[in-house]
Amino acid sequence: MEVCSVNQSRPKVKKSRALGIALTPKAVKYFEHRPYPPGEHGRGRKQNSDYKVRLLEKQRLRAQYDISERQMVRAYDRARKTEGKTSDALVIELERRLDALVLRSGLARTIYQARQMVVHGHIAVNDRKVDKPSYRLKPDDVVRVRERSRTKHPFLVAREGGYAPDGETPRYLEVNLEALAFRLDRTPNRKEIPVVCDEQMVIEYYAR
Repeated sequence: MEVCSVNQSRPKVKKSRALGIALTPKAVKYFEHRPYPPGEHGRGRKQNSDYKVRLLEKQRLRAQYDISERQMVRAYDRARKTEGKTSDALVIELERRLDALVLRSGLARTIYQARQMVVHGHIAVNDRKVDKPSYRLKPDDVVRVRERSRTKHPFLVAREGGYAPDGETPRYLEVNLEALAFRLDRTPNRKEIPVVCDEQMVIEYYAR
């Protein structure tokens, strides 16, 4: 299974530096050596306007889930209709995506790989194949790698913990890597979700 084109690695590193977040494990190394945005003037940029700050936060959140602007707007519209803080609800909406939780569980190394696993038909939810990365999981949904896919190299790596996240697995997931399966135990809390973003700025961007 093709995981990621070699030609995509450099743009992702550059994008990571521009947004100030590591979108791939490889990008972490670049931050250690060049902790400033790309470009000739990256080290000494002027202070941004309020609009640009909000725009940057929106782009940072989009990039961490690798979603389109249209998908972000839909998530925002759903979040506005929920009870509680819209900013928290937005991140929770995005975190319930199938590709995001495939990543969090340790079945994939990056959000890009998680998306390809889903799109290529390797993932089942409640024993039914789901090939839409945007599919939103509900509490008690069980996700498994399909039987025919379990011998593919990425899943052999995942089974051995090769993609396991640094630190603890999020508490809203019950993961069994040996079985290449996990369950969403409950709806996540915003504080538990490992994304880097001031989501209130994102809400202000869309509410302007």
